Amino acid sequence: MSKEYPEIDPKIRDWVAKQKMFFVATAPLAGDGMINCSPKGMDSFRILGPKTVAYLDLTGSGVETIAHLKENSRIVIMMTAFEGPPQIIRFHGKGRALQKGTPAYDEFLPHFVDYPGARSIIVIEVDRISDSCGYSVPLYAYKGDRDVLLKWAKTKGDEGIVDYQSKNNRESLDGLKGLD
Repeated sequence: MSKEYPEIDPKIRDWVAKQKMFFVATAPLAGDGMINCSPKGMDSFRILGPKTVAYLDLTGSGVETIAHLKENSRIVIMMTAFEGPPQIIRFHGKGRALQKGTPAYDEFLPHFVDYPGARSIIVIEVDRISDSCGYSVPLYAYKGDRDVLLKWAKTKGDEGIVDYQSKNNRESLDGLKGLD
């Protein structure tokens, strides 16, 4: 059965540290808007406090999470065990996107690896922490992180990334404001 937690305790912190992947879900307020769910990986997730988590957001083909957070701040992070005992943890909360090049981004950057192509840091004040069984989640063996995005970002260089973001990350599929 599902259980709720008042805060991120050491047991949750230790379990999270072992996970190699997480999912981020957001949605616009409009009922006919696109719900977004994105897988994330690499060494990009951090627990910053008993009710605060964050992740380094890398440049992608879309900007749904950032746009949805700007509109309504609702977000959920889900982690599931693909190795070891079954377990799922969800962090529901209010998020904000700290865009690269701002003082707020620079303040949080020391918590992360400064990967090429980073565009923001998503900080979430967690309202609800819950677990569930994960009994039907299949077992997978972790082989390693993919390096394709990092190679792409290095090839583009800083100016190429800014150009790509200005062409592809200005607004969401729903027409909501993305990167400045």
